[in-house]
Amino acid sequence: MSRRSPFVIELDEEDRRRLESLARKQTAELRMVVRAQIVLAAADGEENVRIAGRLGLALNTVIKWRKRFWEEGMDGLADRKRSGRPRTFSPSSESGSEIAGL
Repeated sequence: MSRRSPFVIELDEEDRRRLESLARKQTAELRMVVRAQIVLAAADGEENVRIAGRLGLALNTVIKWRKRFWEEGMDGLADRKRSGRPRTFSPSSESGSEIAGL
């Protein structure tokens, strides 16, 4: 049983070009590449379940980013500010040994 998303993605040429560039970019953050891939697949008419399976993601992740892009466009793909104090690490923790408890 297939269920279509109510968040139909239609891309203009500029957004498609930017998303395709981001999806191919080797130096981009992985989370941004994945978000671009989700939106591109959605714009091509792919269903959420299929996108999630193909990209190895949870269905809720695909739904979240598809909806966010539908509501906010390209700006919706950026991380939102988080509440609370940002984590800080001392200079000696740069190796990660303090983080891992080693």
